[in-house]
Amino acid sequence: MSKKQPANAPAPAPAADVPTAALPGRLTVAAALTALEGLALAGLGLYMLFVGIAGDPDSPQQAETGGITLLALAALPLIAARGLRLGRRWSRGPALITQLMALPVAWTLYSTGGAMIAAAVALAVAAVAVVALLVNPTATEALGIGPGEQAR
Repeated sequence: MSKKQPANAPAPAPAADVPTAALPGRLTVAAALTALEGLALAGLGLYMLFVGIAGDPDSPQQAETGGITLLALAALPLIAARGLRLGRRWSRGPALITQLMALPVAWTLYSTGGAMIAAAVALAVAAVAVVALLVNPTATEALGIGPGEQAR
């Protein structure tokens, strides 16, 4: 008796976190928008950090602290976007939290007026779109979330 598997033996079952089918487009778009928000935060954080170190801001310490804070905040949407792209069910919560935090920021940008109104509208539209995409039944089903689902 040999220890080799026969050629017609079934393949091993995939891991629970790995989706067996392709992710729905809604989930991919939500992941892309969430990643874009994270990259924008990281870019702004790097800019503030650079200005604090090499520039001449009013308060270098405040610019550096703000830059580091924005870099740390950028981690949440970036990690959530990667989780969404990989179909991980845990990633929906951080992605939704990111969008809910973005809405007051969009309102503040809108309230300042001027050129910030365009940024506020873009941020608000992206946040509302991601929330709508993530609560869509197709996306929740793809992530294994829904009524009657047992925790994995």
